[in-house]
Amino acid sequence: MKNALTLSGFIAALSSLPAMAQEGLETIGKPTDGNLGFQPAASELAEGIHQLDHMILIIITAVCIFVAGLMLYAIVRFNRRANPEASSFTHNTPIEIAWTVVPILILIVIGSFSLPELFRQQEIPEGDVTIKVTGYQWYWGYEYVDHDFAFDSYLIGHPATLNESARPADADVTPFVYNDAMELKLKDAGYAGDEFLLATDTAVVVPVNKTIVMQVTGADVIHSWAMPAFGVKQDAVPGRLAELWFKPTQEGVYFGQCSELCGKDHAYMPITVKVVSQEAYDEWLNGAIDEYAGLPQSFQVASN
Repeated sequence: MKNALTLSGFIAALSSLPAMAQEGLETIGKPTDGNLGFQPAASELAEGIHQLDHMILIIITAVCIFVAGLMLYAIVRFNRRANPEASSFTHNTPIEIAWTVVPILILIVIGSFSLPELFRQQEIPEGDVTIKVTGYQWYWGYEYVDHDFAFDSYLIGHPATLNESARPADADVTPFVYNDAMELKLKDAGYAGDEFLLATDTAVVVPVNKTIVMQVTGADVIHSWAMPAFGVKQDAVPGRLAELWFKPTQEGVYFGQCSELCGKDHAYMPITVKVVSQEAYDEWLNGAIDEYAGLPQSFQVASN
């Protein structure tokens, strides 16, 4: 996996830019300075999570206001000045029933909405595209299992992305340090300067409105593949193959991060997913197969 590029793929990568499939795509899923809410939902799963969160927020806000109101009432009504002689009693059956039954009913309401969302995430449907993702220290490897090709995905600015022979300006780039040279490298790859630490040299490309199944594992330690805009997060555990799924509903560029502390370069392990039209995906897929799967398709056809 670490050396998925064959000689022909390596030559192709040096002679031309890889198929980027991002022309005209809007960057949608990424952190925003000062934003306290969620990233825009770009899948049915994320929409369900957002709705559940809003419902629970209303419930807990009402509970907090009610409890605070009771405390304020008790402070005012039953302080020593208002009640110089405190009453004493051992129990109050109606109140004890109420404070037992009401929380149970609240939990039942929350569970009736949250459990279906959990089951929907855990019940993996048949995928239109299946991708195996492997977490390494500290980058991701992707294998399109239906098409027998794979590639590695590094943070732009990682030493593995610097190649002075292919791009002389890389001589001025300091790994993991944002400066003018790094900003220019990001722009050359089609990203904005504020997407440093988010953008990768090679992105996962998937078609819009198709079911994507990700098979997640780790090669060394536990990592976690997380994409907030899709509402998915799955630990990548060595020796185990877990699955997640999502169905992207909007074309665009989305960013995620490894979300499990995995070592000294954990912060430099981003995820980039590009959601494109079916036509753009088919075009990208043909180029990716030529670039990453070994012998170019034209060579294979001629040989046959």
